[in-house]
Amino acid sequence: MTLLRQGGRYIAAGLMQLLLDWLVFVAATAAGLPPVPGNLLGRGSGALLGFWLNGRYTFPRDDGRRHGWSHFARFLALWLLMTAASSGLLAWTTDTLGLQMAWLAKPLVEGGLAVLNFFLLRHVVYR
Repeated sequence: MTLLRQGGRYIAAGLMQLLLDWLVFVAATAAGLPPVPGNLLGRGSGALLGFWLNGRYTFPRDDGRRHGWSHFARFLALWLLMTAASSGLLAWTTDTLGLQMAWLAKPLVEGGLAVLNFFLLRHVVYR
Protein backbone atom coordinates (compact mmCIF):
# COMPACT_ATOMS: atom_id res chain seq x y z
CA MET A 1 0.00 0.00 0.00
CA THR A 2 1.37 3.41 -0.86
CA LEU A 3 2.59 5.83 1.77
CA LEU A 4 0.06 8.42 0.56
CA ARG A 5 -2.89 6.02 0.92
CA GLN A 6 -1.67 4.85 4.32
CA GLY A 7 -1.20 8.45 5.40
CA GLY A 8 -4.75 9.35 4.42
CA ARG A 9 -6.24 6.38 6.22
CA TYR A 10 -4.05 7.07 9.25
CA ILE A 11 -5.34 10.65 9.40
CA ALA A 12 -8.98 9.53 9.13
CA ALA A 13 -8.54 6.89 11.82
CA GLY A 14 -6.55 9.32 13.93
CA LEU A 15 -9.25 11.96 13.82
CA MET A 16 -11.84 9.48 15.07
CA GLN A 17 -9.42 8.25 17.71
CA LEU A 18 -8.54 11.81 18.78
CA LEU A 19 -12.18 12.80 19.09
CA LEU A 20 -12.95 9.84 21.36
CA ASP A 21 -9.76 10.41 23.38
CA TRP A 22 -10.47 14.12 23.82
CA LEU A 23 -14.14 13.65 24.74
CA VAL A 24 -13.28 11.06 27.40
CA PHE A 25 -10.44 13.24 28.75
CA VAL A 26 -12.62 16.34 29.02
CA ALA A 27 -15.55 14.44 30.55
CA ALA A 28 -13.34 12.63 33.07
CA THR A 29 -11.44 15.74 34.18
CA ALA A 30 -14.61 17.86 34.26
CA ALA A 31 -16.07 15.23 36.60
CA GLY A 32 -13.08 15.70 38.93
CA LEU A 33 -10.55 13.09 37.80
CA PRO A 34 -6.99 14.49 37.81
CA PRO A 35 -5.42 15.11 34.36
CA VAL A 36 -3.02 12.16 34.27
CA PRO A 37 -5.64 9.46 35.09
CA GLY A 38 -8.08 11.28 32.80
CA ASN A 39 -5.50 11.18 30.02
CA LEU A 40 -4.91 7.46 30.62
CA LEU A 41 -8.64 6.82 30.36
CA GLY A 42 -8.98 8.93 27.21
CA ARG A 43 -5.91 7.52 25.49
CA GLY A 44 -6.91 3.98 26.46
CA SER A 45 -10.31 4.43 24.84
CA GLY A 46 -8.78 5.95 21.74
CA ALA A 47 -6.06 3.28 21.59
CA LEU A 48 -8.52 0.43 21.40
CA LEU A 49 -10.35 2.12 18.55
CA GLY A 50 -7.06 3.06 16.88
CA PHE A 51 -5.54 -0.42 17.07
CA TRP A 52 -8.60 -1.89 15.38
CA LEU A 53 -8.94 0.84 12.71
CA ASN A 54 -5.24 0.99 11.86
CA GLY A 55 -4.83 -2.78 11.85
CA ARG A 56 -7.86 -3.30 9.65
CA TYR A 57 -7.73 -0.32 7.27
CA THR A 58 -4.44 1.59 7.48
CA PHE A 59 -1.87 -1.20 7.78
CA PRO A 60 -3.70 -4.39 6.75
CA ARG A 61 -1.76 -7.63 6.45
CA ASP A 62 -0.90 -8.68 2.92
CA ASP A 63 -2.21 -12.20 3.52
CA GLY A 64 -5.64 -10.98 4.65
CA ARG A 65 -5.28 -12.34 8.18
CA ARG A 66 -5.87 -10.27 11.29
CA HIS A 67 -3.07 -8.78 13.35
CA GLY A 68 -2.28 -10.91 16.38
CA TRP A 69 -0.95 -10.67 19.89
CA SER A 70 2.63 -9.89 18.80
CA HIS A 71 1.38 -6.81 16.97
CA PHE A 72 -0.69 -5.82 19.99
CA ALA A 73 2.33 -6.21 22.32
CA ARG A 74 4.38 -3.85 20.13
CA PHE A 75 1.40 -1.49 19.90
CA LEU A 76 1.04 -1.50 23.70
CA ALA A 77 4.74 -0.74 24.24
CA LEU A 78 4.54 2.20 21.83
CA TRP A 79 1.27 3.36 23.39
CA LEU A 80 2.85 3.38 26.86
CA LEU A 81 5.75 5.51 25.61
CA MET A 82 3.46 8.00 23.84
CA THR A 83 1.07 8.09 26.80
CA ALA A 84 3.91 8.95 29.17
CA ALA A 85 4.91 11.85 26.90
CA SER A 86 1.31 13.01 26.49
CA SER A 87 0.53 12.77 30.20
CA GLY A 88 3.65 14.71 31.14
CA LEU A 89 2.83 17.51 28.72
CA LEU A 90 -0.80 17.70 29.85
CA ALA A 91 0.14 17.65 33.56
CA TRP A 92 2.59 20.49 32.92
CA THR A 93 -0.06 22.44 30.98
CA THR A 94 -2.60 21.94 33.76
CA ASP A 95 -0.16 23.03 36.47
CA THR A 96 1.06 26.01 34.48
CA LEU A 97 -2.00 27.24 32.60
CA GLY A 98 -5.00 25.49 34.14
CA LEU A 99 -7.36 22.65 33.26
CA GLN A 100 -9.29 24.47 30.53
CA MET A 101 -6.04 25.19 28.69
CA ALA A 102 -5.12 21.50 29.00
CA TRP A 103 -8.45 20.68 27.33
CA LEU A 104 -7.46 22.96 24.45
CA ALA A 105 -3.87 21.71 24.37
CA LYS A 106 -4.78 18.01 24.24
CA PRO A 107 -5.51 17.90 20.48
CA LEU A 108 -2.26 19.76 19.77
CA VAL A 109 -0.23 17.44 21.99
CA GLU A 110 -1.78 14.34 20.43
CA GLY A 111 -1.45 15.74 16.91
CA GLY A 112 2.26 16.37 17.40
CA LEU A 113 2.82 12.89 18.78
CA ALA A 114 0.76 11.37 15.93
CA VAL A 115 3.39 12.30 13.33
CA LEU A 116 6.10 10.30 15.08
CA ASN A 117 3.60 7.58 15.95
CA PHE A 118 2.69 7.03 12.27
CA PHE A 119 6.21 6.06 11.31
CA LEU A 120 6.67 3.90 14.40
CA LEU A 121 3.37 2.10 13.74
CA ARG A 122 4.29 1.58 10.10
CA HIS A 123 7.80 0.26 10.72
CA VAL A 124 7.59 -1.34 14.17
CA VAL A 125 4.04 -2.37 15.04
CA TYR A 126 2.26 -3.36 11.82
CA ARG A 127 5.26 -4.58 9.80
